[in-house]
Amino acid sequence: MTHRSESADPIDETVVTLRTPAELADALPYLLGFRPENSVVLIALHGPRGRFGGRVRLGIPERPDDWPSVAEQLAQCLVSGCERRETRPDGVVAFLCQEPEAFAGDASGQQVMERLRPLAQALRTECGDLDVPVLEVVCVSDGRFWTYCCPDQRCCPSEGTPLLPAGTSVLAAATVYAGFQVGPAQGRIRARLAPWRTAAASDQARVLHDTACALVPRILGDGGHAEVAAETLALARRAMARLAAAPPIADTLEADVYDDELIGHEEAAALILGLQDRTTRDRAAEWMEGDEGALALRLWRALARRCVREYREHAAAPLTLAGWVAWSLGDLAEGQEALTMALIADPHYAFALLLHPACSADDDPEPIRRILRGERAQRDTTAQGRNPVRSAARQHAQAVANASGGRSAETNGPERAEVLEHERREADVSQGGVSAEKADVGTEEPEDTEGAEDPKAPGAPEVTPPGSSPDRPDSSDPLDHAGAGVGVRTASRGRRRPPRTSGPGSRPAGGAGTRPRNRRDAIRRGPRHDR
Repeated sequence: MTHRSESADPIDETVVTLRTPAELADALPYLLGFRPENSVVLIALHGPRGRFGGRVRLGIPERPDDWPSVAEQLAQCLVSGCERRETRPDGVVAFLCQEPEAFAGDASGQQVMERLRPLAQALRTECGDLDVPVLEVVCVSDGRFWTYCCPDQRCCPSEGTPLLPAGTSVLAAATVYAGFQVGPAQGRIRARLAPWRTAAASDQARVLHDTACALVPRILGDGGHAEVAAETLALARRAMARLAAAPPIADTLEADVYDDELIGHEEAAALILGLQDRTTRDRAAEWMEGDEGALALRLWRALARRCVREYREHAAAPLTLAGWVAWSLGDLAEGQEALTMALIADPHYAFALLLHPACSADDDPEPIRRILRGERAQRDTTAQGRNPVRSAARQHAQAVANASGGRSAETNGPERAEVLEHERREADVSQGGVSAEKADVGTEEPEDTEGAEDPKAPGAPEVTPPGSSPDRPDSSDPLDHAGAGVGVRTASRGRRRPPRTSGPGSRPAGGAGTRPRNRRDAIRRGPRHDR
């Protein structure tokens, strides 16, 4: 079996042929750009020579009962993504990566392979149901690899085969020659974003509590929201200027420690709590390019590390910003990991739910950047008394929909469900109340309230919690939850019957419980009247 990684212009790029499972196992970090941990990866193959195409990755769920549904989601996501981008895949190569300590400290790599065998079979079954054969399934664990598709003990012994020494394969040489480098392992990326576990975490938690008690009443008071938003953005800019003046440090660990020293506990607490407001967060998301983006990424990493103890849920905002900026700057691995961690901190965080599918699919972030650039210009226009800007939530959702499939957010399907889910959840925040402990601020500025959807409007999507059976498996957005195995799906929705009132009118076509054929902005109309 031969697999090739080739571009549309073979003259300009080197073609590397992979012929054995050993070469496939060695190629995985180069295909993803980083070394995966505790992951299931599917890579599409196209054409008679097996050209590598789209790929999807998901954390291996801890419970084997979740494996069949995860396999189904991954297979459907890969096939539908390939059909949208180029052509339907002709085959699939699957990888299962897990170290022994992930589920039992005294286990061996061979035991990991045997434990994951049902997952490998589920992947083959689900891809086969879509008429896309799985040509190879490789398990990587404890420095060795196994193949589930070759029964010959002479070439694929039961004790596994040692991985090739790093950097010695033909693909490694071609990658270095082309100027590409494999990023760090997931564990190193995660360590830069994880909350503190040092003695300073207690002091930071205390300051977060005191700041929340002082800041939340101001936000809820008359005119306080705009003042706190302006103070938060100004404080963030001062912190970024301080980071810019710091000397460059090559070692990432030392650089992060130095950045932490430049930001005080009170300053970090005010920024973390201020970013819980979505309008402030959306303004901060505009710092996404060039030197400004690099400084913002350092700040968001530092703030994510300060979300300690009972304030870990607050990390969803800085983690989502870190994931967005890293993706915008071209670091796909950190972007995916940060967005995954954001959804672990808060599985219902709408901004992360919108960005994660597009980032995981390696889509172009330029449509979102274009929207955010336009927001700055439109905000200036609004200040001069011209037409107000559209809702920030709708603009982000439109950009993500364009990045995912090049289609408008007004179309039917999962993209429209994500648009409505984002706007419904952002509107729900202000109705859910704000506690001094969590400081989950949901008030909105006047210009955004005009574009927000009614959280009780008919057709609002629902997010299925982990373990429940969704109504529409074709609208799933698989989320890499670092082993949690969580899939967020939009349930099928019906248009509710409007309240009965007197006067002439017509009954909506289809009645309650049916899905509308057109999900355009007609949902913003007032209730229709029955006869």
